[in-house]
Amino acid sequence: MPFLIDKNCTRCGACLPECPTGAIAEAEPIFLIDADVCSDCMACVPVCPVHAIQRIPEAPKTEPVK
Repeated sequence: MPFLIDKNCTRCGACLPECPTGAIAEAEPIFLIDADVCSDCMACVPVCPVHAIQRIPEAPKTEPVK
């Protein structure tokens, strides 16, 4: 999942019309981003007035234990 909406979400709805894939959905207590639908386009990020949309850092890749 490239992005998540954190607890700072005020449910203002500014992000909903910006998402070209419809990956953002209303939920309680905050909106959610469906990782299977999100195209990682970042259209939602600049419109969030409280900066609640954050990129999820990738887990570091580790070598298999032998």
